[in-house]
Amino acid sequence: MKKLIILGSTGSIGKNAVEIIKNNPEEFSVVALVARSDVKTLVSQALLLKPSCVVIEDESYFPELKSSLKDLKKCRVMSGREAVLEVAKMKCDLVISAIVGAAGMLPTLAALEAGLDVALANKESLVCAGEFLLAAAHKSGAKILPVDSEHNAIFQIFEQQNLALIEAITLTASGGPFFNSKKDPKEISVAEALKHPNWQMGAKVSIDSATMMNKGLEMIEAFHLFPVKKEQIKILVHPQSIVHGLVDYKDGSTLAMLSRPDMKVPISYALAFPKRMEIKHPKLDLAKLGKLDFFVVDEKKFPAVKICREALEADGSLPTVLNAANEIAVEKFLRGEISFDQITYITVKTLDRLPWQKLSSVEEVLELDRLARGVACQIKNLSP
Repeated sequence: MKKLIILGSTGSIGKNAVEIIKNNPEEFSVVALVARSDVKTLVSQALLLKPSCVVIEDESYFPELKSSLKDLKKCRVMSGREAVLEVAKMKCDLVISAIVGAAGMLPTLAALEAGLDVALANKESLVCAGEFLLAAAHKSGAKILPVDSEHNAIFQIFEQQNLALIEAITLTASGGPFFNSKKDPKEISVAEALKHPNWQMGAKVSIDSATMMNKGLEMIEAFHLFPVKKEQIKILVHPQSIVHGLVDYKDGSTLAMLSRPDMKVPISYALAFPKRMEIKHPKLDLAKLGKLDFFVVDEKKFPAVKICREALEADGSLPTVLNAANEIAVEKFLRGEISFDQITYITVKTLDRLPWQKLSSVEEVLELDRLARGVACQIKNLSP
C-alpha cells in the first residue's frame, strides 16, 4: 500500500486524487492532507481518508478545523506556513504537489530535499526554480513524476534509451474558450474566460488556459522535466484535447498518447507508477470522434506563448518574473480590476521593468518573486 501526502488537496487536482484514493482503498493510504483555506472541503476529505495529519495554511481557519476533526483522535491538526513545510517532509511513498502557483515551490522543494518522490502538478515550481528543484532531486535521489496531462503524456512515451534519436516533443493545447472567438479581448468577461470547453479546472489555471499562458508555462516546465533542447519543444493547438503529447523520433516515427480529457488519467498513472491502474470511466471512442484537428498557435492572438518562449530562451530571472507578474494579473482580472487583454500587458510591462539577472539560489528566486509581484501590482497605465 502506497502512503501519500497531498499538498493542495482541496483544489482540482487534489479532489481528483482523493476520488481515486477513495475508490482504491487497498492500494493507497493518506498520511497528510494540506490546504490553503477551503476548510469545509478539507474537513470532509479528512473524515473520509482519516490521515494522521491535516494542515490548513490560513491560520484563521484553524479553530474551525480543530473543532470539526475533534473525533479523529489519532489525527494531528496544524496550521500555518511552517506546518505546511513540516508536513511536506513527512515519511511517505509519494507527495502529490498540487498547490497552485509559486506558493507550491517551497513545499515541493522540501519534499525533494527529504528524498521523497513527488507527483508534480505545480508547474510554477519548475518555471520559477527548475534548476534548484532538479538539483535537490538529483542530490537526494527523489523522482519527479509529472501530473500535468501534457507532460504526463510525454513521460509515458519518452524513450530514454533512444534519447539521441528524439527529434522533438509536442505539447498540445485546446486553445481554450477563445480559440475561434472573434470577440474583442477587452470585452471578455470573467465568466466567459472561466468556461473551458474541455476541462474542469481551478480559476487560475482556467484563465491561464484562456490566455494560453498555461501552455507557455508548460513549455518552460517541459524543458526542466525532459532532457531536450529548448528548440525541440513544440506546441500544437488541438481543440478536442484527445492527443495530449507527441514525441518525434529521427526514424520517422511519432508516438502519441491519447485519452479522454480527464485528469484522473494522468493522476492515476503518477500514483501507480511504474504500474498502471484501472480507472472506471467511459473509454475513448475514436470512431465516434470521427476526426482530430491540429493547428499552429496564432501568437498575435495569443502573445503569451511568444512571451514564454522568449523567457525560456533568456532563462535566468525572466521565467520567475513572468510567473509572478502573471499570477498578479490573473488575480486582478478575477477581481474585475482589469480587462482580459491587460493580463498579458501587465506581464510584459513587469518583464520590461526588471532587468535580466542570473539566479544563484532559491532565496534569490523568492526575493525576485516578491519584487516582481510588487511591480505588477503597481502598474497603472493599462493601455495595451
